[in-house]
Amino acid sequence: MDTKKDLPALTVKFLSSIDQVSAADWNQVCGVSNPFIQHAFLSALEQTGCVNRQTGWQPHHAVTYQNDQICAVMPLYIKHHSNGEYVFDWGWAEAYHRHRINYYPKLLTAIPFTPATGPRICVSTGVDREQIIDLLIKEIKQLAETKGYSSWHLLFPHAAEAKLLADTSLSQRTGCQYHWFNQDYSSFEQFLATFTSRKRKMINRERRQVYEQGIQLTRLTGRQIGEKHIRMFYRFYQATYYKHAQQGYLNLDFFIKIVQTMTDKLLLVICYRDDEPVAGALSFIGSDTLYGRYWGCIEEYNSLHFEACYYQGIDFCIEHGLKRFDPGAQGEHKIVRGFEPVQTCSFHYIAHPVFKQAIDDFLVQERRGLSEYTEHAKTLLPFRKN
Repeated sequence: MDTKKDLPALTVKFLSSIDQVSAADWNQVCGVSNPFIQHAFLSALEQTGCVNRQTGWQPHHAVTYQNDQICAVMPLYIKHHSNGEYVFDWGWAEAYHRHRINYYPKLLTAIPFTPATGPRICVSTGVDREQIIDLLIKEIKQLAETKGYSSWHLLFPHAAEAKLLADTSLSQRTGCQYHWFNQDYSSFEQFLATFTSRKRKMINRERRQVYEQGIQLTRLTGRQIGEKHIRMFYRFYQATYYKHAQQGYLNLDFFIKIVQTMTDKLLLVICYRDDEPVAGALSFIGSDTLYGRYWGCIEEYNSLHFEACYYQGIDFCIEHGLKRFDPGAQGEHKIVRGFEPVQTCSFHYIAHPVFKQAIDDFLVQERRGLSEYTEHAKTLLPFRKN
C-alpha cells in the first residue's frame, strides 16, 4: 500500500472481533481516560452477544499497523439497521427505499448504544493523526465500493478529531446535548447558589420530595459493587423498558461482565424504600467526566429520576473533582437543572453522489436551525445574571 514516506509500511486490517487484538495493545493506543473506547467495554458487548450479526451490529474494526506494530485503532461495525445510534438517519434510509436503493448495510464508527462524545480514531503518540485519518477514509471508501455499503458514519467524536475531520470531504452533522460543568464548586449548595431564587427552590423541593416519600439513596463504586447489586439493577433496567413494551439493548451477562472487568469505572446509585430496592442508576467514570448511562425503576416516584440520575451525579462530580457530567442524550428538562446545551457532531460519507448532495443541502438547513435552537436554549438556563 502506497503511503506518505514519513509513515512507512502502513497497512489497515479489518477485524471481525475486538478480541483479535489484545487488551494491552488496544488500550495502549486508546489510553484510559474514556471508559467506552477501552477494550473491556467493547469486548463485553461482543462476548455477551449484545453486538453481533444477529443484533445488527457486526464488528469490523479497523486496525492500522506501522511496521507490524499497531499504531491506530477505530471501532467499526457493519450495520443492518439504525437502532441504538442516537444520530437519527431514518429519513435518509426512507429516501433510499423510496428510490429502490439499498441503504443497509452501512458502515458505522461509534460506541454501540452510547451517545457520549469521545475518541473514535485512536492514534499512537508520535504518529501523524491527520495522515492516519486520510488513510482510513481512503480505506473505508474502497471497502464501501467493494462490498456495496451505502455509507459510513462516524458519531460523537471528541473536539480534536472533529477539527481534523471537518477538513475532509465528509459531510458534517450537528446535534445538541446537555452537560453539566463543574466551576470548582465545593458543594451542591454552592452550585445552587448560582441559580435564580425560583429555580433554586424548585431543585430543593425536588430533592426534599424524594426523602419525604421514604426513599434513601446509596452510592456504590469500585469493589463495593458486587454481582448481587448489578443483578438488582438489571431488574430495574428491564422493568423500565417493559413499561414501553420494549426489550433493553443490553443483557444481564453484559452488566455482570463489566462489573468483573471495569468495576473501577462504575458508579451505581441504588434507591431504597422501606429497605427494599426500588430503582437504580448506573454511570461510568472517566478521567475528568462522569457519564450517566442507564436507569430503571420498579415504580414511579416524584422526582426520583432527577435525584438518582442528575443530582447524585453532580454531587459525585463535586466530591471527586470531575469537570463535566454528561448524563446522556436528549432531555430538555435538564436545562432548568443547570445542564448547559452543547453541540455534538458526526461525520458521514455518502457513496451515492446525488444523495450526498441532497443530504448536504439538508445538513446546511439543519445546522442553521440547530444553532438557533442552542442559542435559545441558553436563555432558559437557571443561572443568575451577573
